[in-house]
Formats: sequence, structure tokens, C-alpha cells
Amino acid sequence: MSWKRTLGRASFINCDPIFYSLENRWNLLTAPPSWLTGHLLRRDCLIAPIPSADYASNSDLLQLVPDIGIVSEGKVGSVIVFGNRSLDSMRDIAVPTDSSTSKILLKWLLNKMNLDPRFIEMPPDLDSMLSKCDGALLIGDRALISASSRPEMTQLDLGYEWTRMTGLPMVFGVFAARKDSPLIEINIARKDLIEQYESFKNIDERRASVIRQSAETVDFPINRISAYFDDEVSNILDKSSINGLTKFLGEVCGMNEVPTWSH
Repeated sequence: MSWKRTLGRASFINCDPIFYSLENRWNLLTAPPSWLTGHLLRRDCLIAPIPSADYASNSDLLQLVPDIGIVSEGKVGSVIVFGNRSLDSMRDIAVPTDSSTSKILLKWLLNKMNLDPRFIEMPPDLDSMLSKCDGALLIGDRALISASSRPEMTQLDLGYEWTRMTGLPMVFGVFAARKDSPLIEINIARKDLIEQYESFKNIDERRASVIRQSAETVDFPINRISAYFDDEVSNILDKSSINGLTKFLGEVCGMNEVPTWSH
């Protein structure tokens, strides 16, 4: 399997609109977002959606792929702190081992709220996390499912809090490639990914197929997944999203130089 014909794919439904049926043209390497960073650095794949914080940590080796990402403007629905007590009374919060952007974002948000609970890394299982800590951070499909099944719990949506504080979208994940990867291949992949998303947004039959598959994956009603893709998560980086990403990389991750956008 050639790494130049392999795309990393996050093991959450938030990327389904751009990866649906793409296995007919590309090899797909599926893993949690934070694992994809390692795969990308090891040349297991050409492009992958990785946590924005991981890009900041590896920007000397990685380049951003323009126009695509994992974005929310307001509520994201799938990056949430859960608890049985109010946020300001949480002494400790369990954070998942498969996360990086959400952990650094949560620390920044709590600091803005003058809160400083301990972070304890644990495998991402809500019940076991809350058996040892007052709060638990979950991301991806686990967060989406838990938000629906545990409505009685305190829930802090990190996408909502970021937009409330900054007025900007939150870019949880970016698509990246190694700087030494062939630009021709990167642009071919980027074009395919954007076309996939445009098809999802503009072709009713395709949209219905994607939503049906995503709903089956997490065992959710069709209308809930439709709302998730319409109102909570997007895969396109527009000007406002780039401003949000720039603020996150600079203010939260401490990057000194803003990435350039060229293709």
C-alpha cells in the first residue's frame, strides 16, 4: 500500500461527508485524530485530519492543507465536559488519552473562568471516568452519544464556549501533510476531498446516503445527524474559520508564526 495513495481518516462521524465512498479511489487509514498525527509523521499516509494542537506542535514538519478542516461555529455537539456537579465545583476532570486539541482548549477556557481543576488522563469511558473524577471530557462519537443518553448531567460544550468568548469559529482539526510530500499528490487529494464535501452539500441523494450511514454508526435518529452536520460541525475552512484557527494556534497553542495558506 503506497502512502502517497493513502489518506488518514478520523474514526468519528464528523468527517463522514468528505470520506463517504472515498475508498473507491483512495486507501483509507482510520484512527483516532491524535493517532493520525503519528501516522502522518511516519509517512503512513499522505494527508490526514489531525488535532489543531498537534499541528502547532509539529509545524516544523507539517504543512496545512487549505480549505478543509473540522470546524464548529458555536455548539459542536461532540466535544463536551460531563459531570454530576457544576463546573465551578469540579475538583478534577478526567481527560481522554485520545485527545489533544480539546485538552488544551479546555485548560484555556477554564483559566478564562478562573477555574483550575486537576486533569487526570484516562481511557475515554464516561462511567469509569466519573467514578474517579468530578468531571469527564469526551470527544467525537462518544461525546455525541453521551450528550443524548445523559441529558441530566452538567454539560459544557467546548465549541460553544470558545465562540461565546471569542466570537469566532473553533477549528478542532486541520488537514495536514508532511512538508516534504509531493505537492501534486497533495493537491489531487485536496481536490477530491473538497469535491466530496460539495457533493454532500449540493446533491440530495448523496447527502441522504451519508446521513443514513452516519446515523447507523452511532445508532441515532436521522434528524439528529442531519442537525449535527447542518448546525454543529463543518468540514470547510472559510475566512472566519481561518481567523478562529489563527487565534487558537497563537493564543492557546503559543505559535509564534501564523501558517501561510497557499496551494
